[in-house]
Amino acid sequence: MYARAAALHDTGRDLIHMELGSPHADTPNGIKQATIRALLAGDVHYSHFQGIPKLRKALAEKLSARNGLDYTPDEIVVTNGLTHASFAAFMALLDPGDEVILLEPYYPQHVGKIELAGAKPVFARLDAANRFSINPALIEEKITPKTKMIALINPCNPTGRVYSREELQGLADLAIKHDLLIASDEVYEEILFDNAKHISIASLPGMRERTISMFAFTKSFAMDGWRIGYLTAPSNLIEGILKITTNDVTHVNTFIQEGAYAAVTGPSDVLHDLVEEDRIKRDIVVSRLNQMPGVTCDWPEGTIYAFPNVAALGIPAQSLAETILDKADVVVEAGSFYGSTGEGHLRVCFGSQSTERVTEAMNRLQRFFGSL
Repeated sequence: MYARAAALHDTGRDLIHMELGSPHADTPNGIKQATIRALLAGDVHYSHFQGIPKLRKALAEKLSARNGLDYTPDEIVVTNGLTHASFAAFMALLDPGDEVILLEPYYPQHVGKIELAGAKPVFARLDAANRFSINPALIEEKITPKTKMIALINPCNPTGRVYSREELQGLADLAIKHDLLIASDEVYEEILFDNAKHISIASLPGMRERTISMFAFTKSFAMDGWRIGYLTAPSNLIEGILKITTNDVTHVNTFIQEGAYAAVTGPSDVLHDLVEEDRIKRDIVVSRLNQMPGVTCDWPEGTIYAFPNVAALGIPAQSLAETILDKADVVVEAGSFYGSTGEGHLRVCFGSQSTERVTEAMNRLQRFFGSL
């Protein structure tokens, strides 16, 4: 849908982009200033392959305080965003012929990285009838002797679910029973609503030794273009991961790591304000979608996405998304882009626009759905 919209860029149409998970907010000024100071101070040369030591120390303290994870700085690798973290994990830990289970609706970008490692993605359905919850029975039926890993996204893109401790424990029990690794994508860990609680699966009993937990500053601190994230794992897994990262990028940009350090050690009200802005826009989008004919939408507990159900309209999701672009000048994604379990849904990114533009997008969608 992004490509379709880009082709219309020069037509003069006023498109409202709600397809990409790109934060609308600017990166907080304190983070920018810390980076500028580092650049002007000459922090422009090679630095530690795993990330500058003070940043990894600060990340270890954050993981302990907020995630319940006990890792040393030597068990942390600073990466070029979560995309790079997952690439390094898949390349280091998967062999040709291995199978990786993705929970569907899944994050499509993980598919290509798994395939680049020579492994095979296998799709296990989330329980769509129960708000896309984790149902261990639907996952276990996909486990074979070739299964090496399960990829988890929590909070979940595209559904907006924040998984409960019970759901995560069910997944952990499967991993332990079948001796599987978990690659846990937690990029939306800070973007939570309505007192939802994010739990890192590695904090559950027996999971530290089999989990690669991956994080980024991308969404929480509106730093998507900065390309900085990090992963943590037990030392025996870190050794292999470093073989990948030191050969593909050597290390992350030195002075940008100072900005990340400012983010993780800075005042919490900055993060609170950014999340509050997303909550306001979520409330606008979900309340308005639920007023539209043929549309129902659960309240996302986290992330920057709504995942409205449009199955009652009887129109394939991709066709509907294309028609919305053509008729309403609003760009959304089809739920089917995230696998067949997402059919009958659209993904609407409320974090990508200002409050005013989000409101205008809902006005356009109200007219569109009312005309069907």
